[in-house]
Amino acid sequence: MEANHVLDCKGLQCPVPLIQAKRAVERLSVNEILELHTTDPGALQDIPVWARANGHTIVKQQTDGSTYRFWIKKGRRED
Repeated sequence: MEANHVLDCKGLQCPVPLIQAKRAVERLSVNEILELHTTDPGALQDIPVWARANGHTIVKQQTDGSTYRFWIKKGRRED
């Protein structure tokens, strides 16, 4: 899947990946995609909940060993 921006948050713990993802999505245009990489297991719950609450969509989610990858499509609702 093609992303407009890739954000590497590997090695960072909660809440840093979520905060950085929020800032990165704010810089995207509607319908653009952020690819987030993190090793924080809390992100498996936090990122989808945050995305839904803010009108964004997780279009793909993948686990590669201890790395969690999310593709987040920016929605129309403002953060």
